[in-house]
Amino acid sequence: MSESHSSPAAGSPSVPLRDPVVIAAFEGWNDAGEAASQAVAHLHRVWGAQELAEFDPEEYHDFQVNRPTVHLDDEGRRRLVWPTTRVSWARPAGSARDVLLVRGIEPSMRWKTYAREFVEHARAHDASLVVTLGALLADVPHTRPLPITSTTEDETLLQRLTIERSRYEGPTGIVGVVQEFVAAAGLPALSLWAAIPHYVGQPPSPKGTLALLHRVEELLEIAVPMEDLPEDARAWEHGVDELAEEDTEIAEYVQQLEEAKDTAELPEATGEAIAREFERYLRRRDDPPRRG
Repeated sequence: MSESHSSPAAGSPSVPLRDPVVIAAFEGWNDAGEAASQAVAHLHRVWGAQELAEFDPEEYHDFQVNRPTVHLDDEGRRRLVWPTTRVSWARPAGSARDVLLVRGIEPSMRWKTYAREFVEHARAHDASLVVTLGALLADVPHTRPLPITSTTEDETLLQRLTIERSRYEGPTGIVGVVQEFVAAAGLPALSLWAAIPHYVGQPPSPKGTLALLHRVEELLEIAVPMEDLPEDARAWEHGVDELAEEDTEIAEYVQQLEEAKDTAELPEATGEAIAREFERYLRRRDDPPRRG
């Protein structure tokens, strides 16, 4: 096992984690519209996650590519923040399992060492599942639900969750590398990818973030407080509508995408889709956020 370069734990759990699942996202090539990294940031906030550790940025980043930033704290003092990967833990209200949240920046170097360190954190806390989130630019209309692709190489998950193996061939990012190392370590893993309209691929992409979080809810059966995200997603969609109204070429292209999408997914208006939405509503109703 490789030597870990993480900093000491900043907030170790006072009790053992319960059947924890890892949810991870990485800024950069795997994060169109920052939909994936913002999904993990949202989970960190609404679940009140506590930081456990961070990777040593000196090992993995070219600081001329990902520069440290200077911030002013509440007392007006300057604080230097280094680009890195942080590991946190959370105990979602009403859930029988805990969550490890991993959010970082795709490393500039030493990807194998980075992936091994990721696996070490998952093993150290006896994680039972690793879920990576990603987002890619695609030919999809902003006016329709953004597709989420769920893939895994784990035989048990393939059958239990009725999802697919990835058929992708070509260049990969850190999500693909981490998935490979996690699988080689014998840990069940799956990957969720949001398709982001390429004509509005700049961040933020709240509709993509919302779609990923809904899929996390469905797969893990953990209620996620969405807060203002649905409203932000609607505002984003309205903003793109206005953009299309001002550009006839974009408007015609969106119409073509809508027609192709509607034709391909006519069977989607089924009882199964309605049942998924109703189950999500019931989970959120039965597990209200706890305060205090």
